[in-house]
Parts: sequence; structure tokens; C-alpha cells
Amino acid sequence: MKLPRRHFLHLAAGAAALPAAPQIAWAQAPSARATLFPTGKLRVALIASNPVLVTRGTDGSLGGVSVSVARTLAARLGIPVELKPHDNPMRYNESLASDDWDIGLAARDPSRAEYLAFSVTFMEVDNGYVARAGATPTTAEEVDRAGVKIAVAQGSAPHTVLTRLIKNAEIIQVPGGFDSAREALATGKADVYGENLHLAHRIADALPGAQVLPGRFNVVQMAIGVRKRAASALPTVDELVNGMRSDGTVEKAITEAGERGVRVPN
Repeated sequence: MKLPRRHFLHLAAGAAALPAAPQIAWAQAPSARATLFPTGKLRVALIASNPVLVTRGTDGSLGGVSVSVARTLAARLGIPVELKPHDNPMRYNESLASDDWDIGLAARDPSRAEYLAFSVTFMEVDNGYVARAGATPTTAEEVDRAGVKIAVAQGSAPHTVLTRLIKNAEIIQVPGGFDSAREALATGKADVYGENLHLAHRIADALPGAQVLPGRFNVVQMAIGVRKRAASALPTVDELVNGMRSDGTVEKAITEAGERGVRVPN
């Protein structure tokens, strides 16, 4: 999914206009600069189907926590930002082997470590289940039982975790996002959907009889994935992420997005 050029220009201008901490002095580290953003702008990969990371306005513009973090990071580095949204986790994973972007804002997922080195966590996200009307499980602990069908976004961090944890229930892979999750439950394709609790609550609000089950199966750490070639720049990225955590940038973005089941790490 590509945005019109005017959106990229708007995003770049927005980054420059943000109130920012003093820009990082990259002159002393030209090699780190060349490896982190070799094109002279920060190309940022996003997973557009995950509303805990990305929101979309009525005009199609992108917002949300990861967009705020990306814009602030670029502003404090003193460079333009170019957002590279991907439709779902699988599309994001498929792009890992390309050189189409410089950093990715997504889960710290071990399956992505072949290509990425991860920053400190900028946000923690609770993962749990939303159950369709009439489903047998009543808590998260009751889900892993024979005969229960768990839908999960293919290639997502919850998918990685559930593949490891689930021993008895059946895992059903679906495309990521609100629509496919709601469809899986509404049609009876699955009994529960495993996802971040923010999206789980949205699905429960939209699907008659659906409910978010008490409990959780994982806590996902959202971080900035830096290309392995730019791992030497991680100390600077960590410094900037810690700054955004402490100065309220991330907390403000969470509040503005109205998110549930997420928090800034202590």
C-alpha cells in the first residue's frame, strides 16, 4: 500500500514542525548516519492493520502511537520522515529482506531478529482473547482445550506466541486487522480471536454477544527495529526512545488514540 506523494511531503513537513529536543550531533558519527538512514531521510515501516500502532483518519491519513514516535524520532535526528505502511503483519515480514525501509515500529519478535536489531521498548501491549457469542471458554486459561478454535493474524507477534503456547486447541490463521477478526468470529470460523486487548475490545463492541475474556496470554513489547547493518546506531536510538518515554511523548500518543491494555514501560 503506497501513499500519494503529497502525503509524504506533508509528513516530512510535519516532522520538522514538531517541538523537539536538541537534534543529535551526527557529524561525529558519519558511518552511523550512513547506515541508519542512507537515503538522507528516515524510511519507517508500519503495520497499518494494527490499531494499537496505527490509526487512519477519514481522509486516509496515518496517525497513532507508532506514527507519533516515528515523526518525533525523525525530528530529533533532524531529517525528513517517509512512512511505509504495510497492510498486515505478513506483508511487513515479507519486506524484511528488502532494503525499502530503514526502521520498523512493531513487536520485538524473535522471528524478525535475523534482519533487525531492537531498541528499548517504547510501549507494552497486553494480549488476550475476544470470544464469539456462545463460545465455550469463559477465561483466557480455558482456551487451550480440545475442540476450541483460535483465530490469529498470520505472521503477527500473537501468532508466534500462540504457536508456542497452544497444545490442545486449533489455531486458525487469518489476515490481520479488524475486519478479518470480526468475520472469523461472526461466521463461526473461530471461537476466539487472539490479539492485543485494544483490538479485542473494539471487536467485542462491534459484534453482538462477543466478550473479551478475563486474563491474558502474553505481553508484547513494541520497539524500533533497526536494520542489522545499522546496529551501531542503536545507542542513539535507545537514547531517543528513552527521551520520548520520559517526556510524555508516548503517553500522550496513547491517550490521544484512546487505547486500552497498553502502557509506557516503567
